[in-house]
Amino acid sequence: MWAFGISSLGRASITALLASSPKRQISSTTALGATRYLLSYDYIPDVLEKRGPFREGHLGLAKKLIEDGKCLSGGPTGEPGMEVPKGALFIFTDEESAKGFVEEDPYVSGGIVTAHSIEEWNVVVEKE
Repeated sequence: MWAFGISSLGRASITALLASSPKRQISSTTALGATRYLLSYDYIPDVLEKRGPFREGHLGLAKKLIEDGKCLSGGPTGEPGMEVPKGALFIFTDEESAKGFVEEDPYVSGGIVTAHSIEEWNVVVEKE
């Protein structure tokens, strides 16, 4: 920040220099906004061809949990510009709802989902 060595300054000069430098406000703690639960799915490679018989039940279950305030959002995931999703991501308000979704989801029982995980997400910043 400064082009000279501190050792070349006297105590009064250092004090004056620090007093004139811009003040920075630093917060040492951050309150958590909310705890959410992320449900991540991995899909079979031919998901688009095989999801048909299970899709209505899968979407209906998600919509019911959204109406109940337990699921905030969800949808397919993959590379930008994807044609075939590699999986899905859902955001839940509690862990039990995420686990219940997996247990009841026709995509899981129908073999569309090859693996899943539930992770806790501590939201620190979000749009109000």
